[in-house]
Amino acid sequence: MTTVFRPVGLHELALIWDSGMREFPPRLPHQPIFYPVANVVYATQIVREWNTKDDVSGFAGYVTQFAVPTSYLEGFTPHTVGSSAHVEYWIPAEQLPAFNASIQGIINVEAAYFGDSFKGCVPEMFNLKGKDVVSQFVTMSKTWDYSRMDFACEVSANRKAAFLNFLFWAKFDFTPLGIEMSRRDAIITKLREAWEFNHIEMPLPACH
Repeated sequence: MTTVFRPVGLHELALIWDSGMREFPPRLPHQPIFYPVANVVYATQIVREWNTKDDVSGFAGYVTQFAVPTSYLEGFTPHTVGSSAHVEYWIPAEQLPAFNASIQGIINVEAAYFGDSFKGCVPEMFNLKGKDVVSQFVTMSKTWDYSRMDFACEVSANRKAAFLNFLFWAKFDFTPLGIEMSRRDAIITKLREAWEFNHIEMPLPACH
C-alpha cells in the first residue's frame, strides 16, 4: 500500500465530503489531468502558497491523505516538476473513477491552512444559517452555555460545515471576540464529544 496526498480547496473538500470521504470529484472539462502528489511536503507547499490565496479554493487549502495499492499506482509514472520533493502522478480524467475505486478506506484531512478572506462553509439551516466561519463558532460557544442538547443537535444538523471549518476554529484567535484560548479549546473538545455522541461516521480531523 502506498500513501498519496492531494492538496484541495474548500469546495473540492466539500464534494469529497459528499462522497463519504471516499472519492475525489470528477474533473471539469478544462481539467484533463488529476494530480495527486507523492509527499506531504509538496502538498503542504501547494495549499499554503496557492489555495489560501485563491478565490476558487475558498481561500483555504487542505492536505488530504489516502492509500492506494502500490501495484495499482505503479501503472502511473511519477513526474518530478521542480525540486526533488515536487513529485506528482498524472491521472487522466477518464481514469479517475478507477483511481477512486482503488482508494483503500477513507480520505483523511491531515492539515489545513486559511487565507485572510476565508469565510468557511456557510450552513443553510438552524442557528448557523448564513453565518461566516467566525460567527458560527461564536454562536456555538453561546449555544453550549444555554443548551447542551441544542449544541449537539447543531453539530449533527450542520456536520458538513463543522467538518470543513473545524481546523480553522481550532487555530483561530477568538480573543478579540471575548473567547479566550482556553475557552476556544474547551469548545473544540465539546465539538469532538458531540461528534461522537451523534455517531458521525467520518472522524473530525486531528488538530496538530
